[in-house]
Amino acid sequence: MKFRTRSSAIIGTLCLVTSLALATASADEPAGAPAQQVSASLTEVARAQSPSAGAAGPDGTVWIAERAGSVRVLDDSGLGEPVLDISDETTTDGERGLLGVAFDKTFTHFYISYTDLEGTSTIDEFAVEGGQLRTDTRRTVLTQTQPYANHNGGDIKFGPDGYLYIALGDGGSGGDPHGNGQELGTLLGKLLRIDPSGGDPYAIPADNPFVDDANAKGEIWAYGLRNPWRFSFDAGTGDLLIGDVGQSDWEEIDRAPADSEGGENYGWASMEGTHPFRGGTEPANHVPPVYEYDRTGLGCSVTGGFVYRGDALPDLRGSYVFSDYCDGTLRTLQLENGEVTGVGDLGVSGGEVISFVEGGDGELYVLGSSGVVSRVDPA
Repeated sequence: MKFRTRSSAIIGTLCLVTSLALATASADEPAGAPAQQVSASLTEVARAQSPSAGAAGPDGTVWIAERAGSVRVLDDSGLGEPVLDISDETTTDGERGLLGVAFDKTFTHFYISYTDLEGTSTIDEFAVEGGQLRTDTRRTVLTQTQPYANHNGGDIKFGPDGYLYIALGDGGSGGDPHGNGQELGTLLGKLLRIDPSGGDPYAIPADNPFVDDANAKGEIWAYGLRNPWRFSFDAGTGDLLIGDVGQSDWEEIDRAPADSEGGENYGWASMEGTHPFRGGTEPANHVPPVYEYDRTGLGCSVTGGFVYRGDALPDLRGSYVFSDYCDGTLRTLQLENGEVTGVGDLGVSGGEVISFVEGGDGELYVLGSSGVVSRVDPA
């Protein structure tokens, strides 16, 4: 079974395809946007069991989550034995499993995002001392029931403001049958912003956009998302970039500037990218994607990445690197003042790309469904 798909029909189709990792999907490029010519290579640094997510850890390490429930540490010696194993608490049915990991800014707390055996999205916290995980300190921070086994989202990141951001999909099935994307009374189809250290089990920041709205969940930072599988903050500017998986026609990259006050409506399920979905009407406050591409090629499911801020590829610095699960090509966007000024790729494929990880030094790692963990290096 493939890890991340959009319908049972696509699962059946993808299982028959063996060569998608070498193909390049077509994309709708902004008019006049020049091609970005940067070449790179992928260096295999480890192999894991269905790696799903990762985070920069203390002392230059990279912590890798395996979908079944393990967390392992990558350092100069390779990938170590699991430092955490919750495999008896989760399942890999559908799109479930251990889906996200994050450290706070001081590396004193570690967070995991997973779906439990009932399919409930769960965020747990562990204390970290001397770079070691203290499993006896585990506590649950937030839970959200899921009506279906797909569109869990699951990514978690600490923003430049020190708060924990949590991406949740619209609840699953297809076409957002419960209308969660535009419904502010649910956490589904949203990007959340909480302070896990400010309360029990957490506090809602006073400047969240809907804290004074009795009809909205105060945790919501942005809404109108279908399945925001991977998002990131630009380490250089603080801008937020979200790869939101489309329904049937359009994959999109959404953005918010670093000085955003939150409340962005990215349109789902009234919109799919810049296009009305099934006769929907564009919301007056719709924030269109900074980039979208259609599915006329071999792309089917965007995998959001990071703005590159490392030193190994100076010509790539400042460009957003992302991919697609079905296509696998590492693609790039040049961004200036929130506008795409260049579109390109790195001339390499990561196979079925599940996720990207940004190391503490700004270098990027690619996680493939085959288990390969690769570093993006100069060509």
